[in-house]
Amino acid sequence: MIYLESFRLASEDNETEYCFESRKLDMTAHNTNNPYPFKIFPFKYLSRLDFAPITLLYGGNGSGKSTILNIIAQKLKLTRTSPYSRTPFFEDYLEFCRAELYRDKKPPEESCIITSDDVFDYMLNFRTLNEGVDRKREELFEEWYALRQGSFQIRSLEDVEELQHRRDAWKSTRSDYTARRIPQNLPGQSNGENAYGYFAEKIRGNALYLLDEPENSLSARRQIELARFLEDSARFYGCQFIISTHSPFLLAMKGARIYDLDTTPVEVKKWTELSNVKLYHEFFEAHRSEFD
Repeated sequence: MIYLESFRLASEDNETEYCFESRKLDMTAHNTNNPYPFKIFPFKYLSRLDFAPITLLYGGNGSGKSTILNIIAQKLKLTRTSPYSRTPFFEDYLEFCRAELYRDKKPPEESCIITSDDVFDYMLNFRTLNEGVDRKREELFEEWYALRQGSFQIRSLEDVEELQHRRDAWKSTRSDYTARRIPQNLPGQSNGENAYGYFAEKIRGNALYLLDEPENSLSARRQIELARFLEDSARFYGCQFIISTHSPFLLAMKGARIYDLDTTPVEVKKWTELSNVKLYHEFFEAHRSEFD
């Protein structure tokens, strides 16, 4: 399914017009203000992107791939959780952008942008929950030991509950006493397993998803699984993906359209033509004998 058919960024003429008419932006090299996201894409001769069910934005740090995702997300008003880099010029820049939507319909409400920060926060919260359970468990261990020490006499009705508490401690093992008073830890998983689970939880059918370097925190095996999950979601469940990535496992997804933001002008390429992928290939070719 395709919800976003194409997207136009601000052209060089747009940026020049903005410079001269608003006087807000000095387009010279001596400008000390940060004009982001101006002054990025005209130099790459990139003004329009056409999208497939899976579109990949490839490029090194500073190539603008994450910026494109943020521009699209804000122009379409997609749901987002984490903040993003922006300047006072960002909203002005969006005025020059144009989105061509399928049948001029807004993307489904479930559509969203998912960033590396979202995944990291999810893993951190998961870990914090378990750490909280662990701290409570240690406190109950100490309580169990204390209740089993010394004698206790009932002097008033208020002491009956305390006596029952002590009897429970004496009749129970430390583990049983603790287990009845505390929830179990969340399933013990690695960061990679939690990160993969986050995508499986957030990505539902029939929506547009912008993913910013989803391979972060994922092992090679998990990246392969994520690639298959995304392929199936696009093919069978009506999802469209626009993804920034370095991962050769994601770049190799079947039928994906790949924009190489490291080239000037920006070009659509096969994944085997990308410089980073070629580097991997050359490395393994150089060590081919060691795999025999």
